[in-house]
Amino acid sequence: MGIAQDHDKSLAQKVNAVNTDKRQPTWLRSELLHLLSLSGTLAGLCITGVTLLDTVGKQSIPSTIADDALAFSALLFLICTYAIFLALRTRNQSFAIKLDKFVDALFAIALTGMVASGFIMVYTLW
Repeated sequence: MGIAQDHDKSLAQKVNAVNTDKRQPTWLRSELLHLLSLSGTLAGLCITGVTLLDTVGKQSIPSTIADDALAFSALLFLICTYAIFLALRTRNQSFAIKLDKFVDALFAIALTGMVASGFIMVYTLW
């Protein structure tokens, strides 16, 4: 019975640690490493989408808008990778946390642009 109670206490401590605003350095580093690989991959997908839109050759206004949205998203994802790299290399914890918040916002904007471009491609081009 004592082992189960100890397990419940440690689980509750872990949940409380995750729910607090202060992030541990290992949690922050793990999140940044995941976002680093994801940002690089999504930047590559955006560039592939731009290439595909240019290859298809339809020169319409929706095609241009989708193309520009993908190019802008690729740029934001690449900026994310540089900001993540800086956050991982800095020794200043408060600067790393600020960079993490910046990366989160930038990543969300880039992902929104990529999804919007996908909707434009699906509903107007094909």
